[in-house]
Amino acid sequence: MRFYQLFINGQFVDGEEKRTFSSLNPFNGETLATCARAGAADARLAARAAREAFDSGPWPRMKPEERSSCLKGLSDALNANAPLFAELEVADSGSTLRKAKEDVYLSARALGIYSKYALVDLTEQLDAVSRPGISTNFLLREPVGVVAAIIPWNFPLKMAVWKLGPALAAGNTMVLKPSEETPVTAMELARLIHNAGFPPGVVNIITGFGEDAGAELCRNPLVDTVAFTGSTDVGRQVMQGAAGTLKNITLECGGKSANIVLDDADIELAVDGALYAAFYHQGECCEAGSRLFLPERIADEFVERLTAGARAMKTGDPMNMLTDLGPLISRRQQESVLGYIAQGKRDGGVLATGGGIPHDPSCAGGFFVEPTIFDRVENSWTIAREEIFGPVLSVLRYRDTDDAVRMANDSVYGLGGGVWSKDPQRAMDVARSLRAGTVWINEWHLLNERAPFGGYKQSGIGREFGLEGLKEFTETKHIHVDLAGSRDRKPWYDVVVPRH
Repeated sequence: MRFYQLFINGQFVDGEEKRTFSSLNPFNGETLATCARAGAADARLAARAAREAFDSGPWPRMKPEERSSCLKGLSDALNANAPLFAELEVADSGSTLRKAKEDVYLSARALGIYSKYALVDLTEQLDAVSRPGISTNFLLREPVGVVAAIIPWNFPLKMAVWKLGPALAAGNTMVLKPSEETPVTAMELARLIHNAGFPPGVVNIITGFGEDAGAELCRNPLVDTVAFTGSTDVGRQVMQGAAGTLKNITLECGGKSANIVLDDADIELAVDGALYAAFYHQGECCEAGSRLFLPERIADEFVERLTAGARAMKTGDPMNMLTDLGPLISRRQQESVLGYIAQGKRDGGVLATGGGIPHDPSCAGGFFVEPTIFDRVENSWTIAREEIFGPVLSVLRYRDTDDAVRMANDSVYGLGGGVWSKDPQRAMDVARSLRAGTVWINEWHLLNERAPFGGYKQSGIGREFGLEGLKEFTETKHIHVDLAGSRDRKPWYDVVVPRH
């Protein structure tokens, strides 16, 4: 069993109250690691270390090439330790090994991309101004300061990297708080950071719970911005905590993404795409395609194929490379998902497949739920409105494309969406009509570190990835440089400054 301390100011230390908590393996319920439980006092220490590192340390003042080198070194170290990180990601989060290997690769690649973003000059020269003053004007992008990053349990390593990379590339210092459900790979990342040449205090990683450590980071006056990924309900709490000091915030929150199949779609491709959209990582994805819209003309055939595909998916040991679905993160999440399934039955949904716990003996000790499909769901039902965060797909039938778009947009969320069609222009027209931050055409889940990602409506505020995401961790400064030179060329002074 592993034991992890807090990582504050370049050192691994115990929490002030010496409290600990356990991180469980969701496949068998066994303890994977014991972690120091940070309280509010520890969060304050971490914020203080980050503040001093920003105000007095070398990191914000380094040449971009030096920050880039540190990030590239971290990327290389992650690649060198990829087998360990993949194994721990499986054991801590319930990810399948196939997915975890890809996650580690993509995380290392993202750090490499952010190492290049550290070299980008974000200075902008504005158009020349002749009146009211002859001048040249610049917009500078400067690091915002201390970033508190609070991340969820579904993609622990990738979420950590997606926050660390751009914040550090822009010259900020930070405190990272991983979910108490999945702290392990974040703390292993701390070990790599410790060995990678980052100055003390630039990155601080504390393991703890939201009600004490997380809440303190949100309200602490030494923190300049909070970057949060998680549920919409907790996102509201983050906003409330940050409001006291008017912090900058970025929120990537919940989703109930609409997956629209048009009547001219390649059915074989769209069926596989719908399964991937809904059941990838057991449906524990904020932008999962959990609402599937089918035209009446092809719905029966489509559901028949979809059901057969879901039944063929293998649920079981996530370390088995043949496994398609692993366990949910916790007993509580399993019970929550089963509760939504029960609600779907009460509302009158047609249960096409799944709906319970797998009978396979290999699943007996874990937090599993079968891949579940409800047909003939109404858009007003709970299972079509609320984020379930599990392997539950709602199939909604529509009359025409306008009907599908109307129902798709009838949601408090707007994170992702998808369209399946053989007609590129028709698919693009539907994509433009969806109120969502990312829309895939004949695809799902593929995110690009160079393209901004975030949500409309209650799916969040701000964007991650790309230059848009990098700018979220900066402040904009306007510099006005006078070119007039002499008093005679500044006539507006006559308004308040008399001539001598």
